[in-house]
Amino acid sequence: MTPSRARITAGVAALALLLAGCGGSGAPPSQAVNPAPSPSPTPTPASVFTKPAQEALSVADVQSVIARAAAEASARNLPAVIAVVDRVGNVLAVYRMAGARATATTRSNANGANIDAQGVTVPAELAAIAKAITGAYLSSGGNAFSTRTASMIVQPNFPPSTRTVGLESGPLYGVQFSQLPCSDLSARFGVGSPFIGPKRSPLGLAADPGGFPLYKNGVMVGGVGIMADGDYGFDAEVVDVDDDAEEHIALAATAGHAAPETIRAERISVDGTLLRYSDAVAAGLKSNPASPPAFAGLAGSLVAVAGFNAASIIAGTPYGSEASGVRNAAAAEFNHPDAFILSDGAGANRYPIRAGTDAGDVAQPLSAAEVRAVLEEAFTIMSRARAQIRQPLDSRAQVSLSVVDTRGQVLGLVRSPDAPVFGIDVSLQKARTAAFFSNARAASDLGVVTTAAGAADANVRDFVSRTNSFFSGTGFLTGAFGVSNRAIGNISRPYFPDGEAGRPPGPLSRDINGWSPFSTGLQSALIVQNLVQVLGGGDPRQCTFLPNTGSGQNRLANGIQIFPGAVPIYRGNNLVGAIGISGDGIDQDDMIAFLGASNASTRLGGSISLPPASIRSDQVQVTVAGTPVRLRFVGCPFAPFVDTAENNVCQAR
Repeated sequence: MTPSRARITAGVAALALLLAGCGGSGAPPSQAVNPAPSPSPTPTPASVFTKPAQEALSVADVQSVIARAAAEASARNLPAVIAVVDRVGNVLAVYRMAGARATATTRSNANGANIDAQGVTVPAELAAIAKAITGAYLSSGGNAFSTRTASMIVQPNFPPSTRTVGLESGPLYGVQFSQLPCSDLSARFGVGSPFIGPKRSPLGLAADPGGFPLYKNGVMVGGVGIMADGDYGFDAEVVDVDDDAEEHIALAATAGHAAPETIRAERISVDGTLLRYSDAVAAGLKSNPASPPAFAGLAGSLVAVAGFNAASIIAGTPYGSEASGVRNAAAAEFNHPDAFILSDGAGANRYPIRAGTDAGDVAQPLSAAEVRAVLEEAFTIMSRARAQIRQPLDSRAQVSLSVVDTRGQVLGLVRSPDAPVFGIDVSLQKARTAAFFSNARAASDLGVVTTAAGAADANVRDFVSRTNSFFSGTGFLTGAFGVSNRAIGNISRPYFPDGEAGRPPGPLSRDINGWSPFSTGLQSALIVQNLVQVLGGGDPRQCTFLPNTGSGQNRLANGIQIFPGAVPIYRGNNLVGAIGISGDGIDQDDMIAFLGASNASTRLGGSISLPPASIRSDQVQVTVAGTPVRLRFVGCPFAPFVDTAENNVCQAR
């Protein structure tokens, strides 16, 4: 998830971008098309992870969370909407206090030129649910992140402050546009097995303080979100300490289910900067969470939220159980005792390893054996990698891994036991993003995107012309290069190079004056219509209006992601798919994807590989104010493994 990255001055940042990204110096692999291999299964590795205990919130637990929140809200004379979810996003209850505001509005742009999802009024219940899901999905047994933490890591400068203009963007810049209600991966309330996850969030991930994870007996079991003041915003100034009423209400709600202090965000540093967990503290509470009122005596009511909860309190589902939809893989499903997969709640793997579906587009699609090799090799790298955002220090990284074909079809999805849940959807977004922008159809598909009504979507199409102009004649959107997610991140920031204040935006970004967490550029432009459909009571099943493939697959069915952690996969000079990783550090994500694909290539005798070095995105160079600047391919961490002292592990691959 978050990276091991240097907070550097703008001049040093420019110098770094002048250097080719890791992995650009190796010789191109054979261009021949080899028969798809069928290697013998590798021996079963030893377990290195501890599986989370199967704890869950009870109905009584949910009632106590709501009662504590309501008591603090009453003490502040600020009636609230309170949402509680379990670890996989099942909405366990939504409670509206008497007199609570009915709506919230996403933060408007300072200059009034609201774009995409800026200045949008939404039901307060949806905002509360999004906050609760954010606290649950970003957290694990090794880290506890809140919506304030999310705010800190998604903005154009890290850490966000008027004092840090000129530093590069937040490590999870763009993650707020994940877990979208239109996602084809996310499970639906009331459809199929009732409790499988991960469930979708109505507004993606939230950056508005007032959402925390919930723990039970030290085990991550869910989240709570509060919406009360009508402003669904973010904290643009990390230097000061806010007296935020919603955050105090949420903090009171966590009493008895608080995150262990040893894993809270303020114990986790990124490049020497400690993350923020909460500006609210127990001493600032106006109620006594140790003596909450009886739930039955509260002034308010449970409310139904279409598509999320039916005006009732339900118990949480133990994460790791079949019913939760995320469980330990059987040996036949994936050859590692620590592997978890997504299940349909009735025993079947939702995303079993399979061959590519794009025979009409590529000469030789990925075989199931090749997909398995990529996932197994990447899983092995993950099991050795040192996590960035997990306590205790030197813990092994835990991530979700996805492989797709050139049509965006999922060919396999696997994860470690305690990886943050948000990474499931994000790993798939990343894989699809790398495959899409490496595809010869990228420009043509974006150029014919329509609105929901079928009209040309000028908002999206403008990014095509801007990108073509920016890369003038390089063939960037026409399949000439194997494009990684790190490269897409380079051109999706409001300054190019990233962090250099005063520079124009990257071609896939909004100008800094039009930026907010609700409007990032092409990423938000692609999906904003689907959010409008959801707010109107609809239930879209894909996030973009790109033209579907002949088989009906949408290449970006859950949107794009614009921070590192995915590389395309080639057969000779031909794109055949991509691998996406998301979890415990974005440099770690890059390394796991890169080395997973590279090691699978070696194991398979070169039948598939990383893109040839000569066409990787780090060969793309543009001139900025007279200075040549290269895109990146991947960035791998220093001292990356817990079991060896190896370094520079991505060089010459």
